[in-house]
Amino acid sequence: MTTIEIENYFETIKKLILEYSPKFIIAIVILLIGLWGSSFITKTAKKIMLKRKIELTLSTFIGNVIFWTLRILLFVTVISKLGIETSAFVTILGAAGLAIGLSLQGSLSNFAGGILIILFKPFRLGDFIEAQGVLGTVKDIKIFSTVVTSPDNKQIVIPNAALSNGVITNHTVNGIRRVDLIISVDYKTDLQLAKTTLETILETIPEVLQEPAAMVFINNLGTSSIDFAVRPYTKNENFWKVKSDVLEKTKIAFDKVGIEIPYPHQVEIHKE
Repeated sequence: MTTIEIENYFETIKKLILEYSPKFIIAIVILLIGLWGSSFITKTAKKIMLKRKIELTLSTFIGNVIFWTLRILLFVTVISKLGIETSAFVTILGAAGLAIGLSLQGSLSNFAGGILIILFKPFRLGDFIEAQGVLGTVKDIKIFSTVVTSPDNKQIVIPNAALSNGVITNHTVNGIRRVDLIISVDYKTDLQLAKTTLETILETIPEVLQEPAAMVFINNLGTSSIDFAVRPYTKNENFWKVKSDVLEKTKIAFDKVGIEIPYPHQVEIHKE
């Protein structure tokens, strides 16, 4: 390489440095300010949402969307300041977004369902619900799914799309629950004695509420028994205790007054 070629080479580098240095410095300044600004805006948005008591899961998700949207815009701005053509990049980004959206249709449905659940609040953390054929306590509400713990301590994950489009029974939201029991007695039983005994049992259980008043009435005349419906009300946290106490005390009280609880009998056939 001759001296003239070396001089031309260094002259070209000098021109490039002089031409791109201001652009590079401006791009670096924009990048630093943008990184700080995106974090500041995201934190401020989250604080505002928390002050307005927006659900934590939703506020976190919206904060992440704001954060990454600002970062993408920052990236496009920085490369445009460096003189790089951005139109092709934006086209590629749009095509990639479309392809990802088509491949994640199910996930997007779950995402939309999660947003609806968080916004309209058909249930909250700690509620006991029945949905999609399962019973359990809500442990976590995520963007794509809801985690429920069943009474036998199994963890059940329900997709939010199915959950938001199906029937949800919330056993907790009203604060009290009715315990529905069927107590059967023999046809030979004194019905007034049986009813009075059941009403007395409910009065002896402190967790049974006075209002709404408990109900005891004949619900059905079966083939081999008369069925009483026993329906006391109690607070959510006492539901299982009241159910157990009523059944236990009924058996003890019926034994004392001689009321028989019918049960299936097997008929033995003896061949001669």
